[in-house]
Order: sequence, then structure tokens, then C-alpha cells
Amino acid sequence: MLKKLYGWSSSWTGTIIIVLGIIFFVAQAFVIPSGSMKNSLLIGDMLFVKKFSYGIPTPRIPWLEIKVLPDFNDNGHLIEGPRPQRGDIVVFRYPKNETIHYVKRAVATGGDLVAIKDKHLLLHPKEGNEFVKANYPKENIIEVGDKLWVVDPYKKDHPGIHNDPEVVDNGMNPSELFNMMPIIIPEDETFMMGDNRDHSNDSRFWGTVPYKFIVGTPWFVYFSWDENKEIRWDRVLKTVKSIEENMDTKNMQINHEKGIY
Repeated sequence: MLKKLYGWSSSWTGTIIIVLGIIFFVAQAFVIPSGSMKNSLLIGDMLFVKKFSYGIPTPRIPWLEIKVLPDFNDNGHLIEGPRPQRGDIVVFRYPKNETIHYVKRAVATGGDLVAIKDKHLLLHPKEGNEFVKANYPKENIIEVGDKLWVVDPYKKDHPGIHNDPEVVDNGMNPSELFNMMPIIIPEDETFMMGDNRDHSNDSRFWGTVPYKFIVGTPWFVYFSWDENKEIRWDRVLKTVKSIEENMDTKNMQINHEKGIY
């Protein structure tokens, strides 16, 4: 039996089926195409995405984006799983064109209130005021009306999150970057933002991401090179968590391209 299995797996048919099985259910390779997540993820980072982090998405043939099976559960997943948590980096299908993959950070989930004031992200978790008091530093909490809001809740733990000081509210830049009235996140949906806050095309512009578009979370960077094709060895075979832990924020230099991407 093992000999037959080895023979089958060595054939073209077996190899294709095994590779597709891995892509459908385990991991899929992606290349970071834009700077919206720098410096957590950089242009030229090649990473494997863990496909089973939030359930098993309905399988599609890579590149062709053809569904192999129907969406039996009507939620984009063959097997339903946990939803993205606050602070997760998530790979998902762009809701306006589901053949395109985006990667952003989940900053608010179903039932949360989120707002932006002078570029600062404000979060009122659905668990309420007592949860805020118990889980966030006092200096990061403000009170507005009867609600406690956390100011920039993810910057301390995720040093790649930053703003571009050259992007100012002078009427020439999109207003969504600077202020947003409080909105409540619909159930089973997620508000996504890029870590490169002033240059990210995200939920501030096109709304929340339903669970059916969630694909997975970055597993590790298997290869990385810059625009000059020079290998960034300090990122190869590293998880995003390990990259963040070793990030030198004091000496961090970020060159921003203009625009939203």
C-alpha cells in the first residue's frame, strides 16, 4: 500500500493533487505588493498564509480564482472557524473585487465602536467600560459621554504601526485619514487598517470586511528582497511576531511613497 501511495504521489497527477490540497486547506504563498503594512510587512516579502486560522475557505483554483466547490454554508468557508481577533494581521479578499487579496490589521470586530480623531484610532470594545479599565493602560483611555475609548490601542504591541508626519490635513489629502465619526461594526464583520496608516487603502474608505471574505493570517516570511533585488536576510523564515519583536523603532527610517495603496 505504501509503495503504491509513493508511486501515485510521485506521478504528475498525484503531485498536482497534493499541491492543490495544500493550497486549498493548509497554506498558500503570497507576495506583498504594496507598502500599506510597512514596516510590519514590506514590499517584496514573500509569505505563506495559514489557510486554517479562521476556518477553511471555500477552495478556489489559484490564479484563476475558480471555485472548486459551492459555498455550502453561504459564508465563504467550507468549514467555519473562529473570527479574526483585534490586532490580528489578516489576509482577505477585497470586498469590492473578491479576486484581489489584501492584507491589513483587524482593529475592530463585530459590536465594537470605532472612530478616528486627528489621525488617532479610538476604540470602544463591545465588552464595555469595565473591560476597557481592566485591559488597557489608564493613560490610553479617554471618556466621551458615558463611554470609555482606547486611544491607539495597538501601537504599543505592534511597533510597525505609524503615521506619516508629512501627511497633514490641508484639504489636499483624503479626509478619511484624519477624522471619522463613530461607527458600530456589524456582527461577523471586521474593520481593517494598514499599519502604514496614512497610505493604506482600507476600511476607512470602503467599509468593513464580512467573514466570508476572510482567507487566513500570515504564517511566516519564506523569502524577502527589496526593490534592488537584494535579499533581506533578517526577514527570511521569520514570523511577523518575531519581526515585530526585533524591530528597532528608534532607528527606523521609512520612505513613504505618496498616495493611498
